[in-house]
Amino acid sequence: MNTKKILPILLMAFSVTFVAPTFATKVTPVTTEIPKEVRAQQIESRLVEIRDMDKTNLSKAEKKDLRKEVKGLKKEARNSGIYLSVGAIIIIILLLILLL
Repeated sequence: MNTKKILPILLMAFSVTFVAPTFATKVTPVTTEIPKEVRAQQIESRLVEIRDMDKTNLSKAEKKDLRKEVKGLKKEARNSGIYLSVGAIIIIILLLILLL
């Protein structure tokens, strides 16, 4: 290739790389996240409310919706832990052996 063809391509690549980030503005996200303890209380109270509900007058569709809601709430309540993979545990153990 000719240097006359490469030079404009390199100039364009450098200008896009260095100029574009300067125009970006830092946006602070609005956090409307509920604390975990408060959300756990809400889930527990909703599960108690569903358990104490009189389900004899509900239709099949309403019962199905309640089951889905209960499954979703239980899944959300379970996902609040920290999980480590087997590989991460092995790496941590090896690091502890090497450091100690």
